[in-house]
Amino acid sequence: MTTFRTSRDIPAPPDEVFAAFSDAARLARWWGPAGFSNTFHLCQFVPGGRWSLVMHGPDGGNHPNESVFEEVEPQEKIVVRHESKPRYRLVITLRPSAGGTTVSWVQTFEDADVASRIEHIVVPANEQNLDRLSAEVMREPGG
Repeated sequence: MTTFRTSRDIPAPPDEVFAAFSDAARLARWWGPAGFSNTFHLCQFVPGGRWSLVMHGPDGGNHPNESVFEEVEPQEKIVVRHESKPRYRLVITLRPSAGGTTVSWVQTFEDADVASRIEHIVVPANEQNLDRLSAEVMREPGG
């Protein structure tokens, strides 16, 4: 298995969910699993734009990440190609729903062996990432 899928309903319209991605300060606040923080060096949130960051783990480890935003369709879709190892492509879609927005998260790894070895990390990390996105979207303005 190389592809991991998860989704989440967030009680906010797609434009509010998309804003948590398109604003680099907000993205830095929530991106990553629980306990992680980020230092962004570059975040060009446009098709073909570069994204360079260091994720700081709760154990004190630093994890450099290099990615490209392959696609950015406002309020609809974001595609991230993670160029650092492990290499993957993440397709995030936003769909209006009765309660707000359904966020679908489809992460496809380049190497099936790598995906298999890190599945026990990836699956809960993706859920935690969506937990953090939900909390960011629901934050009080200016909070």
